[in-house]
Amino acid sequence: MARIELTGIQKRWGAIWGVRDVNIDIADEEFIVFLGPSGCGKTTTMRMIAGLEDPSEGEIRMDGELMNGIDARDRDVAMVFQGYALYPNMSIYENIRFPLRMRGVDKAEHDTLVRRAADLVELSDYLDRKPGALSGGQRQRAALARAIVRQPQVFLMDEPLSNLDAKLRQAMRVQIKHIQRQLRITTVYVTHDQIEAMTLADRIVIMQAGLIQQIGTPDEIYNDPANTFVAGFIGSPPMNLVEGDLQDGRFTAPGIDIAGLTLPRNGKVTLGIRPEDCTVGGHSTQLKGDVYGVEPTGDITYLTIKAGEKLIEVKADRSYRSELGVPETVAFDPARIYLFDSETGQRLR
Repeated sequence: MARIELTGIQKRWGAIWGVRDVNIDIADEEFIVFLGPSGCGKTTTMRMIAGLEDPSEGEIRMDGELMNGIDARDRDVAMVFQGYALYPNMSIYENIRFPLRMRGVDKAEHDTLVRRAADLVELSDYLDRKPGALSGGQRQRAALARAIVRQPQVFLMDEPLSNLDAKLRQAMRVQIKHIQRQLRITTVYVTHDQIEAMTLADRIVIMQAGLIQQIGTPDEIYNDPANTFVAGFIGSPPMNLVEGDLQDGRFTAPGIDIAGLTLPRNGKVTLGIRPEDCTVGGHSTQLKGDVYGVEPTGDITYLTIKAGEKLIEVKADRSYRSELGVPETVAFDPARIYLFDSETGQRLR
């Protein structure tokens, strides 16, 4: 398929920066996800890979061939958009077939290719229907089949699941990952949903304000965040981040007192701890506060503790119940405590 190399990529419109100094090497057959909030530059980066935007600076290569200046239609990429972009007057069969007609593929091959693509997304029984007769999930699968039928070197997917409900999104995530593994096509996927990123990606590229914050596998991103932005963006609920004072290995903040930290540094720092690494009660108490919220979800209870003016999220046992305003204590797993520079947000190691 294709290896994609982005070297020194920048995009600006006058004084406005969209993307700054992006350097990524995407391996052949890799599934890479660009993740970040709206306006972070992830879609702009993907559009430059597609050829829909020209970089202001830098190089884009596919299998070593320079793509700068090459039209989108000549890059052998297939895009799946947030909107299904299906032709409402055509049947699903004709929608899937459309790229083959545009590319001049031998008509004798059309039927085989269309039905093979439809089989992959489980739409074979709906080929004679118009898009308006399908559900949202079926229309998104039709858009995916239309991309598959081209047999491109690269799939580019721009938030393709954001219009679907939660149950359909989960089902489509499984299907997209399975199809990508079957077809072994290099895939670039853009989303603001960290669950999509964690479940789909071989590697995640986290962006903010046009800059790459961290690149790594889902496990690396989750377990070894580079800064407070990554730490606070990944996880549901995200990592608790508390500003406080570190003196001789002892961290203190309103309601929080943790001793035995090994970082040889004194002064203001930000402590990070994930909700699942907190234990309600226990022999070692590092947080004291009042119960601010209790949210049973069936398999787990989300507990919010107010310490000073800070709200701390804790994943408690499914059976945990409490009245609001009741004093509560929490222990932190010392091996899962993170410390960050309060000014730069960078991880302290």
